[in-house]
Amino acid sequence: MTHRTVTLLGSTGSIGTQAVEVILAHPEQFTVRALSAGGADVGLLARQAVELDVEQVAVARDDEDTRAAVHRALEAAAREAGRTAYRPEVLLGPDASTAVAGNGADVVLNGITGSIGLRPTLAALAAGSTLALANKESLIVGGPIVRAAAGPGQIVPVDSEHSAIAQCLRGGRREELRRLVVTASGGPFRGMTRAQLQGVTPQQALAHPTWDMGRVVTTNSATLVNKGLEVIEAHLLFDVPFDDIEVVVHPQSVVHSMVEFVDGSTLVQASPPTMHIPIALGLSWPDRLVDVAVPCDWSAAATWEFHPLDHEAFPAVRLAEQVGRAGGTFPAVYNAANEVCVEAFHDRRLPFTGIVDTVARVVDAHAGRPGNGIRASSVDLSVDQVLAADAWARDVAADLVVAGTHEKSPR
Repeated sequence: MTHRTVTLLGSTGSIGTQAVEVILAHPEQFTVRALSAGGADVGLLARQAVELDVEQVAVARDDEDTRAAVHRALEAAAREAGRTAYRPEVLLGPDASTAVAGNGADVVLNGITGSIGLRPTLAALAAGSTLALANKESLIVGGPIVRAAAGPGQIVPVDSEHSAIAQCLRGGRREELRRLVVTASGGPFRGMTRAQLQGVTPQQALAHPTWDMGRVVTTNSATLVNKGLEVIEAHLLFDVPFDDIEVVVHPQSVVHSMVEFVDGSTLVQASPPTMHIPIALGLSWPDRLVDVAVPCDWSAAATWEFHPLDHEAFPAVRLAEQVGRAGGTFPAVYNAANEVCVEAFHDRRLPFTGIVDTVARVVDAHAGRPGNGIRASSVDLSVDQVLAADAWARDVAADLVVAGTHEKSPR
């Protein structure tokens, strides 16, 4: 593959730190131009900036304390590396990530968590960069806006499931596809009933059996909200109807997804449960990097299990299919309400089962809003409408949490 320039958004998070590892292991292939982060760990951000010799550093916070902390961290990291003359451009504030996303790098990896990744996603597409998309929320809430902004092949999925599907689709023509099978580990509560789930704790929800992710994504994996978002993402990325996308539980997390073709054959993408492979493919697509991860040992005995999803205990996927079919701003409402409810759960202000129950109430309230109009349609959808629906959903979800029960009717 040819040498590529890269911008990493969310560089101090789970996806970002692993992307740095991939890039450092293949220094001849990549030059990192810019990093962005929320600002919770400016020390790590500074060390990454010095090690990768980036031109720009972006931080979402903009206050005197943050500004001083960022400059101190950069000076300390440069001094420790013996590079006291190192002085990258520093951008601060909520638009900083969007600014560096549009810097024209060959590849922009969007590893930001949440709907705040929408504007950076659009900026990267507008600049003509290949978008390695780990920030699924920006595609889900932006739906038709993002798809209209993207050229053919400009978005490369980084989620392991969608990377797997993209790889499998190389084995057949689009018209030969019958359905997509998206695998789910089942999270830490696989096999539990809804009654058993009511009393689980935040600590238990964060004890994922396979993946090491941030708090929001790990909780979403426990509720299966993450899998619901991935179903919407698969629909948008591959233009496959929701009726032709199925979720199955695969506890071993070795088969990352499958594509079934019309002749009855199924192609499977299998690898050990590591994000390094889909991240590397996001950076190098359509080429593959060498020795990104240790492959499966096919000489060792192993058993793979597949189980149907318990929709009664985990209703998030069916709810996601509902909002995905509705389109418009409904996916933004689903995602925003969930983010509020996840925080409330970790603050012990909402039970585990109350997360998806509350999201469902907010979605119902959105459907009944007077003059819904564009909210129920994808025609002429704008970023401002998406963000307004996002803010509305957060307010309604917060009201339900404060009311003390997700069963009360929202305003």
